[in-house]
Amino acid sequence: MFATAGLAALAMVPRASAAPRRRAVPAAATGEMRGMWVATVTNRDWPSRPGLSAARQRAELLAHLDAAVRNRLNTVILQVRPTADALWPSPYEPWSQYLTGTQGAHPGWDPLGTAVAEAHARGLELHAWFNPYRVATHADPGRLTASHPARRNPGWTVPYGGRLYYNPGLPEVRAFVREAMLDAVRRYPVDAVHFDDYFYPYPVAGQTFDDDLAHDTHGGGFPDRAAWRRDNVDRLVRETAAGIKEIRPGTRFGISPFGVWRNADVDGRGSDTRAGVQTYDDLHADTRRWARENWIDYICPQLYWNIGFAAADYAKLLPWWAEVVRGSGTLLYAGEALYKAGDPAQPAAWRDPAELSRHLTLAAAHPEVRGHVFFAAREVTADPVGAMARVVADHYRQPAEPPR
Repeated sequence: MFATAGLAALAMVPRASAAPRRRAVPAAATGEMRGMWVATVTNRDWPSRPGLSAARQRAELLAHLDAAVRNRLNTVILQVRPTADALWPSPYEPWSQYLTGTQGAHPGWDPLGTAVAEAHARGLELHAWFNPYRVATHADPGRLTASHPARRNPGWTVPYGGRLYYNPGLPEVRAFVREAMLDAVRRYPVDAVHFDDYFYPYPVAGQTFDDDLAHDTHGGGFPDRAAWRRDNVDRLVRETAAGIKEIRPGTRFGISPFGVWRNADVDGRGSDTRAGVQTYDDLHADTRRWARENWIDYICPQLYWNIGFAAADYAKLLPWWAEVVRGSGTLLYAGEALYKAGDPAQPAAWRDPAELSRHLTLAAAHPEVRGHVFFAAREVTADPVGAMARVVADHYRQPAEPPR
């Protein structure tokens, strides 16, 4: 699930292609991002379980939108392609199993179309959240529906860590994934396309992501496999950005990476952190470059740690990211770990309902930080220790428009 592998890895010991023409820095944006994620993978936030009636699914979705309005949020980031599937009638991929319990079964309604219309009716933006390469949370292609593209093209997939992934090193995979995602942009007036933190998968001890054949075929001209992998991810980002601009100009493109690009002891440009995962080295995602060179419209790093956390201190990472985006034209939002509030398994700081409010107070001193996104919808509604209510009382007393 979202960031779980990377968060656990903090306990571990840490360890291109030609750049496109840089876009002109746009005029200063106005507004403030106040967002929440709605995760559908494994029915994390919605639907509450697979197999509900269309009416019940719709009612639960609208309840999440209403919760966003009550908490004076202005943006909902809905996961619409959790595992190489779809929450809309896609000609490329099957209906998601998280709707009906059976991959490919029509749920009897159009969740994404409804979400866009109902969000807009409430004054909310709807960002369509896609996971590019995850095919399944298991590693057995035989469990996929018979018509699934991964079954029709078995050479496209790599089993790794008990899961199944599309291989980012294959040009045909990148082209397919891009078109499958952009189909939603063609069909619906989504306000943005959103990627999460998964590119190459999080490392699993003792296992190797087997892309030998793809590297032998396509990896010539790169100094090492890591550079080739980063170029593969760079290409997906650039090509997706270009496709969005062509299909629906004005629709934005944002990415929410794991919060640590590189540790400073590995790269002097990195953050003062000791994270066990670094996106540049482990996920082959050069998130700093995407932001600095304005390949994307916004970046929302998952800063899922408390102020003072030794391995990755929120109070150190936030200014680091502010410096990354300064002058770039890429908007910066902070991803916030609302799900940790009140969890006894987390550091003691998270049992203080004011921890997240302090994050927003700290961010106010950095004008580059244009808002916050909370993980996730279930906690926005339940708010077990009142952390979200404290944020609203301290910082969201009046409604705000999202950044434009």
